Amino acid sequence: MSYTTLIAIAAGSYLLGSIPFGYILVRIFQGVDVRSIGSGNIGATNVARTGGKGLAIATLLLDAFKGWLPVFLVLTLTVIPASGPEQRNTLATLAALFAVLGHMFPVWLGFKGGKGVATGLGVFLALAPKAVLIALLLFLAIVVFTRYVSLGSIVAAAAFPVALWWMERDAFPASALAMCAAVALLVIFRHHQNIERLWAGTESRFGARKA
Repeated sequence: MSYTTLIAIAAGSYLLGSIPFGYILVRIFQGVDVRSIGSGNIGATNVARTGGKGLAIATLLLDAFKGWLPVFLVLTLTVIPASGPEQRNTLATLAALFAVLGHMFPVWLGFKGGKGVATGLGVFLALAPKAVLIALLLFLAIVVFTRYVSLGSIVAAAAFPVALWWMERDAFPASALAMCAAVALLVIFRHHQNIERLWAGTESRFGARKA
C-alpha cells in the first residue's frame, strides 16, 4: 500500500470525524454554544443538558454515522486491487483511528472536541458488529446496575478490542488490533475527569436529579 493511500484515508477520515454535529445543531436550533453548558463537551450527553432531547438523539446518531462512514467506505471500496482481508482491515482500522481523533480534536473548534463514545461506536460497528454486541451488553449491564453512563462507556471501550481479538483475530493483524486498542485507550483517556469523579464518589448517576 502506498503512502498516498494511507495519507488520503487518514486525512479523509479525520475530516469526516471532525464535523462537530453537536455544536452545529445546538447553534442552529437554540442559538447557543454547547461548549458554554454543562461539561462543555460537544457530544450527545452534554447536548441533552440544553433540554433538547431531539437534538441529543440527532447528535448521537450523526456522531456514530461520521465514524461508521469512513470505515465502511474503506471496507467496501476497492482501495487496493486484490487486497486481502487483513490488509483491508488494517486500512479500515486506520480510518477508525483518525475518525475518532477528528471527533476528539476537531480543527474547526481549536482541537477541543468530544469524548468519542458515539464516534467510537460507529467505527466499531463498521469494523466488527459481533464484537460491538459484547461491548454493548456490558455497557447496558453496567448502566442498569450502577447508573453510571461514564463507567459503562469506559468498560465497553476497553472490552471491544478484547472481544475483537477473541472473535476475529485471524482477520485482523497485530497492527490493526493495536489501532483498535488505541481507539479504546483514547476514549478511556478522554474520560479521565469522569474516572476521577468515580474514584471520589462524586460522579453523577443517570436519571439522578440535581439537588
